[in-house]
Amino acid sequence: MDCREKIVSEDSISIILDFRLPEQILPLFGEGFCYQQIEGTLGVYYVNRDLQPPLSASQYLYRYIPQLYGLESFPAAGSREFNRQPLEVSGILAQQRPPLSLTGRGVLLAVIDTGIDYEDPAFRYSDGSTRIRAIWDQTDQSGEPPEGFAYGTLYTREQIDEALSSADPGQIVAQRDEIGHGTALASAAAGSRLDGGVTFTGAAPDAELVVVKLKQAKQYLRDYYFTKPDVPAYSTDDLMFGIKFAESFAVSFFQPVVILLGVGTSLGCHNGTSLLSEYIQSVSQRLGRVVVTGGGNEGNSAGHFRAILEDTMRPVEIRVGENTRGFMAELWGMQPAEFRISVRSPGGEMISEVDFRLSRAVDYTFVYERTRLRMDYVPNERNTGDELIVLRFDNPTPGIWTILVRGERTVPNAIFDLWLSPRQFIDGEVSFLTPSPEVTLTMPSYEPDAVSVSTYNSQNGSFYFLSGQGFSRTGKMIKPDLAAPGVSISTIRGPYSGGAMAAALTAGAVAQLLQWAVAERNAPFVSGREIRTYLTRGAREETGEDYPSRRWGYGRLDLRKTFDEIAGI
Repeated sequence: MDCREKIVSEDSISIILDFRLPEQILPLFGEGFCYQQIEGTLGVYYVNRDLQPPLSASQYLYRYIPQLYGLESFPAAGSREFNRQPLEVSGILAQQRPPLSLTGRGVLLAVIDTGIDYEDPAFRYSDGSTRIRAIWDQTDQSGEPPEGFAYGTLYTREQIDEALSSADPGQIVAQRDEIGHGTALASAAAGSRLDGGVTFTGAAPDAELVVVKLKQAKQYLRDYYFTKPDVPAYSTDDLMFGIKFAESFAVSFFQPVVILLGVGTSLGCHNGTSLLSEYIQSVSQRLGRVVVTGGGNEGNSAGHFRAILEDTMRPVEIRVGENTRGFMAELWGMQPAEFRISVRSPGGEMISEVDFRLSRAVDYTFVYERTRLRMDYVPNERNTGDELIVLRFDNPTPGIWTILVRGERTVPNAIFDLWLSPRQFIDGEVSFLTPSPEVTLTMPSYEPDAVSVSTYNSQNGSFYFLSGQGFSRTGKMIKPDLAAPGVSISTIRGPYSGGAMAAALTAGAVAQLLQWAVAERNAPFVSGREIRTYLTRGAREETGEDYPSRRWGYGRLDLRKTFDEIAGI
């Protein structure tokens, strides 16, 4: 089996490491393992699944197991007519007009998502040629992958133009966006077309596009995270390679790249120290690279619980509905505090307080319930140094499940957090009875120098009830950076809402800013860090809220005010 087959095969698993394994250890992986470098010592090993133990946070180390990410916007009700208002209130349309005339010229905007409808006029120049520089379709193994990558098929600008001029484009460029999410994001960020006499325009209608169509996660990962069969889900390693591909198009001082991520997860450390977060942070610090992430739609999902850790038992109640196949929960402490837990089923059956010093994983099958529960204990999680317990409820009995948490070692103001799997992944109803809407930005939104945005409704000015909120889990990082319109945003697929749409408008605004800074040589040494600072300085502060705010960050996106700040007005 060659490397491409290994990467896409259901018979292999992915392990993401930030170091190279010693030669003497490699034979343990068996014959034909595959290694793909991301950068430096960061890379992915693809190894035979039948030679490895089942996934476990305590055996593999939590840091090295891929997460699953879901799509963060969805079709919304409303008119399909182009709505200029979100772009107007964000100062985007004002800067498209003279004297600045910022439309994204000279900037690449990379959309890492579900692909793109490359035939649509919204992604073509007036002469009919494509504005898409390249498409990497990770799902298609029939053609040649990009140089330096081992899977998928690369479609170049020349191939796309050839397809557009042919009678059967799909015979030349087979890539299709069956879901439509990536096409919607790309059009909101950088679309442009005349439709029935009405002009449709995205935030940066002259930016060129780079597109990555992510492949769906393998079944073993979907099973591990209890992901619903019909819901799109994408793995960390494919997302990392997508970022690497997009970032490779940047030319420092001359050709900047905006990388738009419209996917996220509610699981994770929520403080910017995962391998994906660290990689995004590394990219964001380079000249001419800016990563934009949405804050997701988990703010109203009742999927987060927070409390002070005390030396008495604190009950955490989870409501589980009928026909729930399973779900995951992660319990995070705050160093150097330590905690112990026990679990009570809806029928009253009790798992006594677990002493994890005897074992780092506990499997329990309830006598009077159908449920199987696995608890993986990580005493010193490598991302954070904090204590972590990963709980997997398989075939949970409907009713109220109670996790009792007690501080074995407490320190002043120590807190603990629990997060459930993303709402869209769970087959059935699962929610905390007393949830906290704070610290509900999805991962990856906690990178210091990436631009992270929450969502508001520009029609009435209100904060979007589904939007995630900040700050980071430890409270030391101010996220989101700002809020952007993300409700009923016009796309060529009709109106969409959600955190990914707020990210798309912001990514287009970033492309405008990069045109001025890099393409027009006003600040050619700019990186993601400086772009983030420009945007936060120009954000319109939200009155009646703390500043910065857990919901609004430093305020609402306002590109016109950003340039007023630059001009000293």
